[in-house]
Amino acid sequence: MLFQRNFLSLALAAGILGLASCNKGGGDFTKAKSGFEYKLFKSEGGKYTEREVAPTGDPTYKDRLGKILALNVEYRTAKDSILFNSRKAQMGVPMRIKLEELKTKGGLEEALSMLQPGDSAVFRFNVDTIFAKSFRAPVPPFMKKAGNTMTMFVKADKLQSEQEAMADQQKMMEEQQKKMMAYAEVQIKKDDVILQDYIKKNNLKAEKSPSGIYYVVNKAGTGAKPKQGQTVAVTYKGSLLDGKVFDSSEKQGGKPIEFPLGVGQVIPGWDQGIALLNKGSQATLLIPSTLGYGQRGAGADIPADAVLRFDVELVDVK
Repeated sequence: MLFQRNFLSLALAAGILGLASCNKGGGDFTKAKSGFEYKLFKSEGGKYTEREVAPTGDPTYKDRLGKILALNVEYRTAKDSILFNSRKAQMGVPMRIKLEELKTKGGLEEALSMLQPGDSAVFRFNVDTIFAKSFRAPVPPFMKKAGNTMTMFVKADKLQSEQEAMADQQKMMEEQQKKMMAYAEVQIKKDDVILQDYIKKNNLKAEKSPSGIYYVVNKAGTGAKPKQGQTVAVTYKGSLLDGKVFDSSEKQGGKPIEFPLGVGQVIPGWDQGIALLNKGSQATLLIPSTLGYGQRGAGADIPADAVLRFDVELVDVK
């Protein structure tokens, strides 16, 4: 999706809710008529000065309707722990939001309507209100436990037409892709050294796929190998090479996970690794970080550039 609207839903879906201590911005907030609090700053000659916006809203917002606002955001809990940072999540590519007519007051949409290109801002919301109005979902228990507020820090970049935004984003994505490919080319060599050392220390009889996955078939299955597009059912235990388990079928109720093979619904290491196995096989997949979660990592449990081990069983092929 090119133009995202629900930032926190993106963060929750991506599983990147690693909490880390941060410093909270000080100073007095202004309270919007709808209830949330805000501080807005504009850049003048390289310095930021506070910009006043009436509690009833910005009357110039009507002139920005239909345009695309490029911006970076960060969410924090009431205890000032980071929930989501878009620069990190999107590897430096700004989020892009289509500005639409306000249908609901008191949520993210109204907060964003106050922003001018170049502004920086801090918005503080009541968690019950923001989840009811903007996310339309129950407040997660960890948010309730942290306190009654959620803070959003925003840096607005530029305002563009949809055509300009699409062209700009395409250019940035192409540049990012080149950087990622160059990084992966170096990283996979580092990962291979780590994997070979792990295999040697653990006396594993592993085979290597052309893409760099090492796999050990612990129990050979008698069924056919799955083909691209077929739905596979797999039980698994995922761990780092130090033995720390980050996920498993057992944690998910003991049922196999089902997904169509080779269509990108799972990490590349799974799409490629499961395809190597016959139905009924039990195996260990050793996956380089470039075919796992890469530079981003995943949540608090999988760090950036983490080489992964998955002990799997291909239960069924449909």
